[in-house]
Amino acid sequence: MGARTEDAQAVLSRMVRARLLERRYLALVRGVPASRTGRIEAAIGRDRRDRTRRSLDTPLPRAAVTHFEVLETLREHALLDVKLETGRTHQIRVHLAAIGLPVAGDATYGAAGDLGLARQFLHAARLAFDHPVTGTRVDVSSPLPADLVAALERARR
Repeated sequence: MGARTEDAQAVLSRMVRARLLERRYLALVRGVPASRTGRIEAAIGRDRRDRTRRSLDTPLPRAAVTHFEVLETLREHALLDVKLETGRTHQIRVHLAAIGLPVAGDATYGAAGDLGLARQFLHAARLAFDHPVTGTRVDVSSPLPADLVAALERARR
């Protein structure tokens, strides 16, 4: 997460720790979840064997919770609305891979090259919070970029 000033960054970081930010992502995963909604609660940390990766198999686990809801089921994929309760590095990708639903196109934890993707199908779709100074609700959404729209259309065929 980036901010324009150090003060703003500090406020945003405190809001993340206090779980005052609503962060929603769209993820296209290979496979279909067993239920329409789910909660993944599994500690994450640096992988024991590869320090560049995050893993559930870690000597220094940190609590992590991810919620998901199925928006659309396809033949070999599912489109998920993912909400973070915590914010660990690579949390969504690690959690979804751990339950057998790797993110399409994810070369590190998932299905590299799936649907012709050159990157993972994980999109920061919405950020919402109460402005720390004015108290006004800030709610920002971002549409899927063209390459992910095209991959989703391929998955629908």
